[in-house]
Amino acid sequence: MSEGLQNVLAIGTLLAVIALVLARLPKVDVGHSKEFTRRRFLNWFPLGLTYSFLYMGRYNLTVAKNALGDLMTIEDFGHITAAGSIVYGVAFVINGPLADRIGGRRTTLIAAAGAAIANLLMGAVLLFKHTSNLGLTYMILYSLNMYFQSFGAVSIVKVNAHWFHLRERGSFGGIFGILISLGIYFAFDWGKMIVTAFPVEWVFFIPAAILLVFFVIDYFLVHDTPSETGHPDFDTADATWGGDGPRLSVWVIGKMMLTNRTILTIAAIEFCSGFVRKSMMDWYSVYATKTGIADTLLPAHWGLVQCIAGILGGVLAGLISDRVFGARRGPVAVMLYGVMFAGSIAAFFALGYGALGWIVVVMMLSVIGVHGMLSGTASMDFGGKKNVGVAVGLIDGFVYLGVGAQALFLGNVLPDGAAAANPLNWKAWPLAMAPVALVGFLLATRLWNARPQNNSAAH
Repeated sequence: MSEGLQNVLAIGTLLAVIALVLARLPKVDVGHSKEFTRRRFLNWFPLGLTYSFLYMGRYNLTVAKNALGDLMTIEDFGHITAAGSIVYGVAFVINGPLADRIGGRRTTLIAAAGAAIANLLMGAVLLFKHTSNLGLTYMILYSLNMYFQSFGAVSIVKVNAHWFHLRERGSFGGIFGILISLGIYFAFDWGKMIVTAFPVEWVFFIPAAILLVFFVIDYFLVHDTPSETGHPDFDTADATWGGDGPRLSVWVIGKMMLTNRTILTIAAIEFCSGFVRKSMMDWYSVYATKTGIADTLLPAHWGLVQCIAGILGGVLAGLISDRVFGARRGPVAVMLYGVMFAGSIAAFFALGYGALGWIVVVMMLSVIGVHGMLSGTASMDFGGKKNVGVAVGLIDGFVYLGVGAQALFLGNVLPDGAAAANPLNWKAWPLAMAPVALVGFLLATRLWNARPQNNSAAH
């Protein structure tokens, strides 16, 4: 089968999965009119695609690393990823409160424009052959990119907190998982097609151009609240509805979040999610390239495989949360972290075998399900509409601190050069994921009965 036909079939499979999943999502009736739901779609869909293309402009670094070969070593890649992830992780101190103050629409526009500029600069470095100190240059530019990227999750959750009722958010967590997964597909599979057809710098230029297009689309279509589009605002039943007093300072809100055990537990779990998720996303692709299996089924379509796994994981988690556990997010996180821990043990024994790829796929399904539940949904539930920017900033910040931790550790212990061709030299990879997944599982048990407290009754 020709490569072109394989790509067409891959895209067709992806579209079929998305259509099937969307058709099967439960319709939660909370009294919205058809006019409202249509206008809400015009709000969240372009916003969601912007988020997906932010992912494309974030994980294209992995595709570039494989294309650049020895110009970017495993150690360089680990340090670049770690620097960017740490910047992302601490940026919530600024960007979470900023989103709460100026609104998710504006911070979405900042994210799209800033990430586009950073990607243009990364492409320009390769176009003009400024590669003598590529590691340091990319560490700076990727960190700049990740600062603007850090507005993405804050913005989408901040906007959607006003548009989705608490009982709708589990299903939206599934949609959130689809959006994340599409971004991964765009980054890995579209990125691979780009570097195959064009010089490697275009893997940065093309996402930049797409983000600038969505900057324009979002400017005209996206609004922070239903009332800005002529529809009434409504009680979303989250943690802070009814709080009509004066706006609290960033320091007061920050103290509230940092003394909230549920928020801190979610943040700690998501640190583990970031560690495990990025360990699989990046290093399986590098493992496949180094061990000579990059052209086999799963590595060849790594973006598509991750995308489908993520879609199914996000939707499965949302359905179980809303339908089985009454909109509680903790039980789902416990179940999926149990799968991740078992998978990391199995991966250790599967190094060098074809089963490894399928184990990683199941783990990806699980971790994206958890991420959609906690960063995309629980942050809205427990942060509430007023404070969701700080809440999701804190939670998503911990995700990327986990990403940075794994990048620093694995970037320094995984094999490079000739040693990397032997799969048995990669034992540190699953061994690093197992204890982190176990900690995530134990922490998730503490959220089993956690529910947001609706303050409306007090007013």
